[in-house]
Amino acid sequence: MTSAATSARAARPDVPREVRLASTAVFVVFLLAGWNFASWASRLPAVRDALDLRPDQMGLLLLVGSFGSLLALPLSGIVVERLGARRTVLGFGVLNAIGYGVACVGVATGQVVVVGAGLVLAGVGTGVWDASMNLEGAVVEQRLGRTVMPRYHAGFSFGTMAAASGAAAVVAGLHVPVQVHLPVAVALSSVVLALAVRAFLADPTAAGASPATGPDADPAAAAPAPRGARAALGAWLEPRTLLVGLVVLAAALTEGAANDWVSLAVVDGFDTGHAVGALGFGLFVTAMTAMRLLGTRLLDRYGRVAVLRLCAGLAAAGLLVFGLADHLWLALLGVVAWGAGAALGFPVGMSAAADDPLRAAQRVAVVSTIGYSAFLAGPPLLGLLAERVGYQEALLAILVPVVLGLLVTSAARPLPAPGTASGTASRAPGDVA
Repeated sequence: MTSAATSARAARPDVPREVRLASTAVFVVFLLAGWNFASWASRLPAVRDALDLRPDQMGLLLLVGSFGSLLALPLSGIVVERLGARRTVLGFGVLNAIGYGVACVGVATGQVVVVGAGLVLAGVGTGVWDASMNLEGAVVEQRLGRTVMPRYHAGFSFGTMAAASGAAAVVAGLHVPVQVHLPVAVALSSVVLALAVRAFLADPTAAGASPATGPDADPAAAAPAPRGARAALGAWLEPRTLLVGLVVLAAALTEGAANDWVSLAVVDGFDTGHAVGALGFGLFVTAMTAMRLLGTRLLDRYGRVAVLRLCAGLAAAGLLVFGLADHLWLALLGVVAWGAGAALGFPVGMSAAADDPLRAAQRVAVVSTIGYSAFLAGPPLLGLLAERVGYQEALLAILVPVVLGLLVTSAARPLPAPGTASGTASRAPGDVA
């Protein structure tokens, strides 16, 4: 080990072992969420063929699952308050697996209604699981004293790649039916999930948790935080929380538009094959994952606001290049910038919503609900627009939410740290007003 590395290590306080274990556990939980999602999404062609559905019917079926998430998310804060993040993640992760199991029964029997019912269950599980794992991630991040949330979201990306490009590709190539592959995949993930959550930290938002006390405790923080339905409604009336939700909404639309349409836009816009369309999507995911890994250093060095502005600029530039490019190579360069720009809005928004641990559950629920509404409304609206102007040109519409998100990035500036007058102790250089 070099002397510089030794002094850097000595300059940083030792992180307690339970916090390091919890950080690993959160990464694994994010990875498993991506694994479950991609295990289903990667087999959609087989589901479509088994049910003999038209494209519009398939879109409606997928919309049903999105409704499940959107309906459950506003209640996720109350659930986490009652159960704590550990039991919430496990319970709703298992519900997600059960929902996919029910959907597989529908696929095997040819009953579209049963598939839809399973997707609603899976969607409810996904939404609350997502909010609670982000909340635990924020708690661990605060205990670590450095930015790690983007790495957890990179874990989700790794999970999707492992499921889609690895396991699902193999079983599809071996012609394993969906109703065999998917239950095994989600059952295995549920076992690993049950083991991972055991390392979660005690949740300060759970019922019965006490705020910090002692001579250095902040008197405002020592007061009990409001809970229940009234607190959930109150979070929807907080200007900062709503503006952070807008930042997350813009990021979700920017990411979701690529997930749904970039491969089709490459194929149709440049008259190329499906393999090149898949390459375009692969470049987007790779750029987004790389930026999430790099983003932790950028956020610690320059602060949330500066990095979010950088990302918005990259996303806008990438979308403009992709939407207006006449040459494939130039469009693919645009995809890379687009992917990097879409990477950090969602994880940074979750961290910002959870700045105050005692009010984090309700605020994360609000921000998650606003963000997930993008996945509900975005795909069909872009599809209608693409019907008139083409996929490539339709994606330029995402510039509108990107610009709106850019205008409100200052809302993600960290809240004042407990016990400080200005909160500058909790801010990186780019966050100082």
